Amino acid sequence: MNADDLRALQAPLKTRYRVEPASARITLRATGSLDGEGIACRVDTGRALVEAGLHPATGGTGLQACSGDMLLEALAACAGVTFKAVATALGITVRGGVVTAEGDLDFRGTLGVDRDAPVGFTAIRLAFAVDTDADPDQLASLLKLTERYCVVFQTLARAPALTASLSAGR
Repeated sequence: MNADDLRALQAPLKTRYRVEPASARITLRATGSLDGEGIACRVDTGRALVEAGLHPATGGTGLQACSGDMLLEALAACAGVTFKAVATALGITVRGGVVTAEGDLDFRGTLGVDRDAPVGFTAIRLAFAVDTDADPDQLASLLKLTERYCVVFQTLARAPALTASLSAGR
C-alpha cells in the first residue's frame, strides 16, 4: 500500500466522521470467561482464544499469557501499525524493523508483600529500530506522529476515566 492507496481508503471514513461525528464513536469490548480450572481467564480476541493466568513471578506456570505481557503486546501492535500507516502517509519507505515495548514491575506490590511497592507498571518504554533511508527530521516526525495517533500509547499516556463494577448471579 502506498500513500495514495491509504488516503483513498480513509477518505470516505474521514468525510463521514466530519459530517456525522457520532459515527466515529465506537465502543471496543474484550470479554473473558472465568469458567474452567485454575486461576485463569479465557479471553476471546475475535481472532483467537487466549488464556491469561498468573505470571511466574506470582506463582503462575508460564504456560498462560500474562496480562502485563498482553498490555505490552497491545502497545507494540498498535504502535507498529500506527508507525507503518504514518510512514506510508508521509511517503517514508520502511523496509523492515522491530518495535519493542517493555515495562518495569515490582511484584511485591501485586502480591501485597510491601504496601509501599506500586501495583502495576512504573515505567513503560517503546522503541523502534527500523531499516529506512529517512533523514533525522523525517524520523522525528514519524515518531511524533506515531505517538500522537497510537490509540494504546495515548490511552496509557492520558489515563482515561476507569471504573469497575461487580454483579453476582447469572
